[in-house]
Amino acid sequence: MPRLSEVIAELDALWPPERAEQWDAVGTVCGDPDAEVRRVLFAVDPVQEIADEAIRLGADLVVTHHPLYLRGTTTVAASHFKGRVVHTLIKHDIALHVAHTNADTADPGVSDALAGALDLRVTGPLVPETGLGRICELDQPETLAAFAARAAKRLPATAQGIRVAGDPEQILRRVAVSGGSGDSLFDAVRAAGVDAFLTADLRHHPVSEATQRSPLGLVDAAHWATEWPWCEQAAAQLDTISDRHGWDLRVHVSDTVTDPWSAHHTSPGAPN
Repeated sequence: MPRLSEVIAELDALWPPERAEQWDAVGTVCGDPDAEVRRVLFAVDPVQEIADEAIRLGADLVVTHHPLYLRGTTTVAASHFKGRVVHTLIKHDIALHVAHTNADTADPGVSDALAGALDLRVTGPLVPETGLGRICELDQPETLAAFAARAAKRLPATAQGIRVAGDPEQILRRVAVSGGSGDSLFDAVRAAGVDAFLTADLRHHPVSEATQRSPLGLVDAAHWATEWPWCEQAAAQLDTISDRHGWDLRVHVSDTVTDPWSAHHTSPGAPN
């Protein structure tokens, strides 16, 4: 069995921590470098449900996309919900490692996994300077409505579902995708000349401005749903590494839905 330090060295080679944004908090949160690792669990969010799942699974290492302490802390007391996660993991000898923006810009990275989940052919990065996002081609042209339906079918189900802005009958040939929050990328999307953009967390004003400026189709999925495919991709990468080293790791992907939204209701509208 490999030691934690050996597994982390391989993960850092996949997603170099120096490629993370300066504001980010990536790397190992807790864990003994000399501890043996037999089972690994991949998930999007380092929340209590995932820590509990790791215990049931008998995992020695949890790898998440989102950081636990993004803005730092002065306490890990179990009276706080994040501190409770730390206590749970340490009490059961489970390490936690985070790959966030360094996984976003990796090749393959988060947006490659998103494109793969939708059966899109990647032709290059959306932002060449950073490697963020991907430009993709469809095998056959299809309408914006059909593309949104494809996303709804291929991505994990959430309370939000899929929101669409634009003409449903618009024909798409080239699209951009970016896992996670993407409305800061509209300039790059327009420069790429794509027909549509699939991402998450789109806000009212950026969407309104984008649709007024061009016929760009927009497909907005839940943040968690656009990043979950990375867990499967990352698990497959670690499986390959394990086979190469003869480690015989047991690698798992959590299917626990940790998207924070729990319900979606439509309104009949205000009375006239």
